[in-house]
Amino acid sequence: MDKHTSSKKSSRNAKIDWSRLTYGKAMAKKDVKLFSSEQVYSGPAFTVHTDYVKEGRKQGRRDIIRHTGSVVILATEDGQKKSSTNNSDRLHSTFILLIQQYRHAPGEVLWELPAGRVDPGENKLAAAKRELIEETGVHAKRWQKAFSFWASPGFLAESMTVFLARGLSLGEAHPEEDEQIHVRFVSLAEAVTMVMSNRIRDAKTMCGVLWFARKLDAETHMRVVRKRK
Repeated sequence: MDKHTSSKKSSRNAKIDWSRLTYGKAMAKKDVKLFSSEQVYSGPAFTVHTDYVKEGRKQGRRDIIRHTGSVVILATEDGQKKSSTNNSDRLHSTFILLIQQYRHAPGEVLWELPAGRVDPGENKLAAAKRELIEETGVHAKRWQKAFSFWASPGFLAESMTVFLARGLSLGEAHPEEDEQIHVRFVSLAEAVTMVMSNRIRDAKTMCGVLWFARKLDAETHMRVVRKRK
């Protein structure tokens, strides 16, 4: 690329108002037509289907892993500074439950939030309560749905729903036969550091930790605003 061409491109980019930039058009769901769907694999956790679809003017094959969905549990205990208007105090005095276990697919030992599959026909909140007790032995009195997301929507039809669990007490864990789980409570500040330093590499856990940290930040900000009034 010569200097003249490079200069023209730089000049053109300098004039772009990035805050207003938008282009392209997403296809509407009503414009999708399913021609055929064949189940090519069925296992205890998921099925695999080969679908042929028309999406607008384009046709294609989609290999889809279908899943009943999962729940993720953000079990938390507020410390003595839960009413603080200092966000750092809250991050260091709020503790969340993490588990550590070997995952064969990536071949790594990972830090995660407790999570598990929703059984067919099972209520998501009931599944969350069951999974928390089974994996950790922890019971919670107060539950709140936080958010939900698609795990990997390019090929995996698995939705994950995150629940906040508060009012914790300890009981006996009942892990599945092949589960070997280490349980640890860490401050939310440490968990955020683990995410940012890539010590936490599990996507659902990264989402949950950063969402919760932002939630506490917003709550603390509102306390400061109310206190000034």
